[in-house]
Amino acid sequence: MTTASINYLDPTTVPAGTKPWAKVDAPATSYGIVSRRRSITSIRDCLTLHTSSQRGAFGTDIDIAGFAVYTSPSPYYAKYGSAGFTQELDRQIREGYYPEVEELLRRKLRDGNKIRHVVIFDHTIRRKDPNAPRQPVYRLHVDQTPRSAEARVRRHAGKALGLSEEEVEGLLKRRWQPINVWRSIGEQPVRDAPLTVVDFRTVNREKDLVAVNLLYPVRPKDGDDDDDRGKEVLPDLEKLQSTEGYEVKGETYAVQPNEEHKFYYLDEMTPEEVMFIKCFDSWGEDQPGGKKGIAGLTPHTAFLDEMAPEGTKPRESIEVRCLVFYDEY
Repeated sequence: MTTASINYLDPTTVPAGTKPWAKVDAPATSYGIVSRRRSITSIRDCLTLHTSSQRGAFGTDIDIAGFAVYTSPSPYYAKYGSAGFTQELDRQIREGYYPEVEELLRRKLRDGNKIRHVVIFDHTIRRKDPNAPRQPVYRLHVDQTPRSAEARVRRHAGKALGLSEEEVEGLLKRRWQPINVWRSIGEQPVRDAPLTVVDFRTVNREKDLVAVNLLYPVRPKDGDDDDDRGKEVLPDLEKLQSTEGYEVKGETYAVQPNEEHKFYYLDEMTPEEVMFIKCFDSWGEDQPGGKKGIAGLTPHTAFLDEMAPEGTKPRESIEVRCLVFYDEY
């Protein structure tokens, strides 16, 4: 266990009747941040990492707390190492690493045998480096709201699967989930800017979550390619609070302070380990008609590990964003 400061949205900084925003490419928000000291429990203290999902088990069944961790070495990483995860190798990552991610989801999710489709729509490589276009995010958040998750399905599923609009709407009537697959890609275990997640069962959806517009840099259109992968550039640090040159292309949840939140992390996570992070679940107990006992999401954030020794190498990680569709209604 460790203790760290967690950055929350400060509700006193959001004027009534306004909707806050955050930038995808910079530590800039329209709202203020308030920090709270929180205890963070090592998942290793709670379980033995399994190579497959253990139904009903905390930490290896994503439906319990909204996250799951496994030991699962990556053949792609074994071949290329950290050097295989760069902006310039975007196509190689899609062709070489994405199939591993889909196979992981089908093999490790407890209902993987009922998965109909997996659509991988995005990935982000983060390095704690001033020259890296994507840095660790030090504010508690959820990547998707129900509305933006549905928008992702309509934006990506038809094109990826060759489906009509009517068929895509049919997918939304079955069970589906946006899931992030997070892996360290550094040469050393993660001690610098590790990731922590919140147990869904300690989240008060009505009081804790605040919908936030996610701003992306406006990019020239390239045919029907509106994909941001491999196109990231460093933001202008002198214009962090300006929205000029940005557009709303998503919606996330920021999180307000709640003393009930229980935090977990996988201390000294290695590239041989992987974490699934649920952003939404149409079967989640927090959804209309949802199923009791099914976690709907998990807030997450990077944090400063004050126990990390001097000389710890900066974090390197990749998160792959997936839409998982099931046969079940």
